[in-house]
Amino acid sequence: MLSGRFRSSLRSYWSVGYGAKSLSSRDVLDQHETLSGCLSTLPKKAKVVICGGGVMGAAVAYHLARRGWGDKTILIEKERVGTGSRWHASGLVGAFKPSLAQVKLAQSSIRLLQDLEARGRPTGWKQCGSLLLARTRDRMTVYRRMKSQSVSWGIPCELVTPKRCQEIWPMLNVDDILGGLWIPGDGVGDPHLLCMSLIREAVDNGVGVMEDCAVTSVLSKHDKVCGVETDHGAIECEYFVNCAGFWARQVGQLAKPQVKVPLLPCEHYYLHTKKIDNLDPMTPVVRDPDGYIYLRERDGCILAGGFEPVAKPVYEEEIGSALQRCVAEDWDHFHVLLQELLKRVPSLNQAVLHKLCNGLEAFSPDCKWIVGEAPEMFNYHVAAGMKTVGISAAGGVAEATADEIIDGYTKYDMYELDINRFLGLHNNKRFLRDRVKEVPGVHYGLPYPFHEFETGRNLRLSPIYPTLRENGAVFGQVMGYERPTWFEPVEEEKVNPQEPRSFRIAHTKTFGKPHWFETVQREYWACREAVGLADYSSFTKIDIQSQGREVVDLLQYLCSNNVDVPIGSIIHTGMQNERGGYENDCSLARISENHYMMIAPTIQQTRCKVWLKRHLPRNGSVTLSDVTSMYTAICVMGPFTRNLLSELTDTDLTPSNFPFFTFKELDVGLANGIRAMNLTHTGELGYVLYIPNEFALHVYNRLMTVGEKYGITHVGYYASRSLRVEKFFAFWGQDLDTMTTPLECGRTWRVKFDKDIPFIGREALLRQREEGIKRQYVQLLLTDHDHEMDLWSWGGESIYRDGNYCGQTTTTSYGYTFKKQVCLGFVQNFDKEGIPQPVTNEYVLSGHYEIDIAGIRYAAKVNLHSPNLPTKYPDKERDVYQATRRLHEPEKFLGRHYQP
Repeated sequence: MLSGRFRSSLRSYWSVGYGAKSLSSRDVLDQHETLSGCLSTLPKKAKVVICGGGVMGAAVAYHLARRGWGDKTILIEKERVGTGSRWHASGLVGAFKPSLAQVKLAQSSIRLLQDLEARGRPTGWKQCGSLLLARTRDRMTVYRRMKSQSVSWGIPCELVTPKRCQEIWPMLNVDDILGGLWIPGDGVGDPHLLCMSLIREAVDNGVGVMEDCAVTSVLSKHDKVCGVETDHGAIECEYFVNCAGFWARQVGQLAKPQVKVPLLPCEHYYLHTKKIDNLDPMTPVVRDPDGYIYLRERDGCILAGGFEPVAKPVYEEEIGSALQRCVAEDWDHFHVLLQELLKRVPSLNQAVLHKLCNGLEAFSPDCKWIVGEAPEMFNYHVAAGMKTVGISAAGGVAEATADEIIDGYTKYDMYELDINRFLGLHNNKRFLRDRVKEVPGVHYGLPYPFHEFETGRNLRLSPIYPTLRENGAVFGQVMGYERPTWFEPVEEEKVNPQEPRSFRIAHTKTFGKPHWFETVQREYWACREAVGLADYSSFTKIDIQSQGREVVDLLQYLCSNNVDVPIGSIIHTGMQNERGGYENDCSLARISENHYMMIAPTIQQTRCKVWLKRHLPRNGSVTLSDVTSMYTAICVMGPFTRNLLSELTDTDLTPSNFPFFTFKELDVGLANGIRAMNLTHTGELGYVLYIPNEFALHVYNRLMTVGEKYGITHVGYYASRSLRVEKFFAFWGQDLDTMTTPLECGRTWRVKFDKDIPFIGREALLRQREEGIKRQYVQLLLTDHDHEMDLWSWGGESIYRDGNYCGQTTTTSYGYTFKKQVCLGFVQNFDKEGIPQPVTNEYVLSGHYEIDIAGIRYAAKVNLHSPNLPTKYPDKERDVYQATRRLHEPEKFLGRHYQP
């Protein structure tokens, strides 16, 4: 057995002594270039200080220098630039990533590699292509979806048969392979060579590099970076960039106040063989994700590695230097990968092992890169957590980081990678140690819809969580919050009634009709024909107030809609950036003259606070309080909700006294101080009750008791999602992002163009209104799709108009009223050169549409306006509201406080 040969070979090697790095003086991977022209003393002042001399820090320095900031930038490295064992770097460069934003960043990195090589700077770049293998039908479905997406993502690729796989890589065993995906534009590079080429270019353009210099503290003044202390003295600066990679979390802790960078390292294995005769230098990369492994050629040898399903975390405090990142191998742990390697390439049995390197790599808790300006300190930027593919990310991430420092924004939509997606809990060491065991396996796991982690659970719980769990709730997690996704029928009799119902995690392990379809259907119809009760507690809730009108002036400047509305009104508004894109999409309830309550998406809890904080008056006249954890939010929706709530409160709930889109403070049951909002976020009649936590269980029990005669039913997130998709409601982070404007998504009527009030993004939106929009938000109903037999649309599918690619879907769901698959997305008008042209309603409505789902195109009917769905219980107040492109003025049906 080769595994036995490998073990004995390795043990004899390690007995020589790893610390001496004495495999062979001729080994390329033991050779490190050195940088000349480094600083001998640290300057007293700079514009930007970069911490970390690896490939990411070098790339940031390079891009800053290219933008003319070379002489304003200092890079600090605690050891030597480019230090770190070249044995634990795979050098894989692939364009396909989980999202469009990551794809664009990877494509920027590939262009950088090609550009440097063309200018004579060595990077080790070889465009050898990569071959992805599939052992299962679901994996082939993933590849067919990737092939479909490749049209919009600009990645040439080809679905291939097992026979073709073996022709591309003759040593493969394809007996259990169903097919593959060939990506000819992928390749490999050498992170060390790239790092040295980048840093030399940066130095040539004025960047100063200080080696053997460790950061000891990052200082701030008025919440902004003001300087850095090192073991070689202090330096004043305006910007700090944490590119410390493996040590980024520890460097974050050196800041005052501390910056949370949630990363934790795991063991990660790289197997190197001796030279193999006649191995083509352009041998493609092979990825076999169903076996968790990859292989590539390197200097005539095979380099192999993988992402095992259960990883081994390591405390980074024990690792003081780059050399120490190579730790002793654990053959028992590596065995699962070794077995798969030998199965896939049987000829490896005849190969001679050179080295097995156990190199530590840091991962974030959601298996995504960590990029952007830290919430704790302005001008403190982070670019870390590249999960072993730093060479694939460095060029694009560094370009975006340099743009954000110099321009204040970047052309890339970075919100899903933004460090502001985290809370403090994500940086908890025990949480990270629990979660990171699961993270590397996600890298090659099957990307089923609505992926849920199984570790780091039961953290943030609403007061009604235990009761919801007992009533059959199956949970998903968002921002650490356990949120019901659907409710399973509860068994009539428990074996042990005293034993609590087990905690159940949602899963959707299919790309077709999910197993929860009928359950969600029952919840959906409860919301449309009876009463549904949903837990909205995870929503972000922020109180914003002032003594005088300062809060009104601030929000008028931040919001694109008019927020100076009567007390008790609710306004739905975007908060735009300078390009007109959505930084936030929220509801604002005017509690009193100078007090607003903001309700924002759950994932915005950190992000929207940072946006508000950035624009607060410096005199402290406006204060904001995060009250997310103070209130339990219960939404009751459906045609009988007014009848239900009227039995629990003395307040008159008729439309004339409590109209749609207004707020009142109610007594409910025996509790008081409940902030009631007459809206539902799904388009159904109903209310969201923001209940002080101590009253939450009481109010919930009263609602369930009285609601029994109205057919009250527990409702999860998936039913709410189906309702809002059918009603054509756009959500931030799913349909809206920092690059999307109100004009593009049918919300022009929510922009105060008629008011002479300046707000962020006004000029950009006026310019867009004048020039015309280049893409338009639409709803598409699949007309020839069989939801029982066909694969479903889950988002990210290509849209075709008259046979030509014109856009992508964003959010999708099954429409239980339409009895059809419903897709939301954006349509564009490309000319023959592929350049977007203005899009009009006439253009959208005049085309024939198709949605490409894993290579099969389904005809679709297009909608531009929120549809009025047929219902047994019509309600003028509800039906008149148009979330997207309203057709008529609704105020005549509603109370005087109605503000859309």
